Amino acid sequence: MNIKVLVAAHKKAPMPNDSALYLPVHVGTALHPEVKLGYQPDNQGDNISSKNGTYNELTAIYWAWKNLDADAIGLVHYRRLLSLNRQKDFSTVLSNGEAQKLLEKYDIILPKKRHYYIETNYSHYIHAHHAEPLKECRRVISDLYPEYLAAYDQVMKKTSAHMFNIFIMKKVYFEAYCEWMFSILAELNSRIDTSDYDDYESRVLGFVSELLLDVWLERQSYSYKEINCVFMEKQNWFKKGGNFILRKLMGFRE
Repeated sequence: MNIKVLVAAHKKAPMPNDSALYLPVHVGTALHPEVKLGYQPDNQGDNISSKNGTYNELTAIYWAWKNLDADAIGLVHYRRLLSLNRQKDFSTVLSNGEAQKLLEKYDIILPKKRHYYIETNYSHYIHAHHAEPLKECRRVISDLYPEYLAAYDQVMKKTSAHMFNIFIMKKVYFEAYCEWMFSILAELNSRIDTSDYDDYESRVLGFVSELLLDVWLERQSYSYKEINCVFMEKQNWFKKGGNFILRKLMGFRE
């Protein structure tokens, strides 16, 4: 099986050594043509590279959907990688052989869910971002895919989710997911006004999409395997915890 896992990056960074499996992709190439990373650019063929400011790493997924020929396709980030262990070591991240064996048994490989415990997916989102795009997303789903509305509401009430747009899917499922997700995001983009958002919040479609994966999976009977998602850089857990509590107490300021 030919498996290709895109490694989304906007700068030069250490990459996994397994070139049979991993394909580094320069996201937002169209916005920064002067930057030469030596990675696969996301502005070749049918693409939305110029929309990276709102779609974030999804520009790599869109490029793969429209241009990449493989039996299974996935995405990780240059600093978030899938692994069967927890070591921050590029030599021990998921290998081609390991991915092959997993996809012999399962349709999809996912990172283990991120748990919020004291917050739902909905409350966690609106404490960190503008609430209106997420609310409008529900209206879009109601209009375009009403059969998914109950799944959307269920996911919003849960306290955990598969985050970061990280996954590996057999091609038939990857194509079905992309068709569904990008149609929702295109409609959402036409309905919301982000003109007063800062650069970070302008990445709204990327943020919203992180919750759409579980909405889609909620209605499917596809088998999947959860494995570790290893953050390769150092994290300040004291600062992250403090920011989490602050958002919970103060809320996101519109």
